[in-house]
This record gives sequence, structure tokens and C-alpha cells, in this order.
Amino acid sequence: MTLQGFINLAWQSIVAPREVAALLLSIRPSREVLLTAFALVVVLNALVFAASVMVTPPSSGPTPALGDPMIFMVFMAFSLVAMMLALTWAGRGLGGTGRIEEVALLIIWLQALRVLVQTGLLVLLPVSEFLSAIVVMAASALGLWILLNFLAEVHDLDGLGKAALVLVFGVLGMALGLTLILSLLGITPYGIPSNV
Repeated sequence: MTLQGFINLAWQSIVAPREVAALLLSIRPSREVLLTAFALVVVLNALVFAASVMVTPPSSGPTPALGDPMIFMVFMAFSLVAMMLALTWAGRGLGGTGRIEEVALLIIWLQALRVLVQTGLLVLLPVSEFLSAIVVMAASALGLWILLNFLAEVHDLDGLGKAALVLVFGVLGMALGLTLILSLLGITPYGIPSNV
């Protein structure tokens, strides 16, 4: 895909998200392609995160473990896998038909769009923090809009109401699952084992 094709598809994801979801789902990539794309978006997000830390260093004080790009990358990979599983199961529980590979493909595309937005913010942030904050709010709202439409398409749901329920149940399930796993590993938000 060319850069122009990527930008065109990104724009179409905003104005016609269900059509883009249907287009992406019609590709039916192999598992190897999905795994490669997954690894790519995780690494790109970590690189953009590392660059953003350089542009706006964290304030003084104890730095959370997630401030390290490598830890961020691992945490993001686990979070995305948990999100894919949770949104698949939640959708199935509400009568949806989406498979894990299909949900994964759409989440990977959303992460590619996130890289695009984050890269733009890297350029904008030194110029204007106010404009950056507006872009973040707009991107968050658009991201939610796209995700709801993607969920409606992948699970073959009638409207966005059921897709919103899938998202709520999926996020709750993902949060509970990640909290349980992290607490079993003894990891806190600051990276300090809880038994020390």
C-alpha cells in the first residue's frame, strides 16, 4: 500500500467506517500476515512513544515502569491481545459472529491509525500544546466512532447500540483479566512488586 493509499483509507475510516471494515475483512489475510502486522504496529507505537518521551520528558519524581519504551511495547502487545479476545468474546456473547482473526485485523488497522495521529502530534506538540490537546480529543472521539462501527460490522450487528455494549463488556472483561494477571505477577503501575 502506498502512503497516499494509506491516507485515503484512513480518511475513509472516518467517513465510511463500516465500508472500510468490510473491505479489510474481505482481504482475509493469513495468520502470518496478521502476526507480522501486529508486531509492526506494536513496534511503531513504541517508537512513537519513545520519540514523544524525548519531545516532552516526564516530570521529575518516580518514573512509572511504563515510561520505558520496551516495557511499554510488551504491555501494549499484551493489552492488544487481551482487547482482541475480549471484544471477540463479548461480541459472541451478544449474538455476534466475528472471529478472533477478523477482530484482530480491525484492531491492527486502528493501531496503524493511532500511529498516524501520534506522529502528527509529535510535530504539533512543540508548536502548540492547546492545538495538540484539541487533536487528542478529536482523535479519541473519532477512534471511538470508528471502533463502534468496526464492531458492528465484524459482529454483523444491527446498530451501534449493540456495538457499544460489546465495547463496554469487552473493556470490562479486558480490565479485569489484565488486573488479575498483573496482580498474580506482582506488578503494580510503578513496576514495584507488591510483596516488597
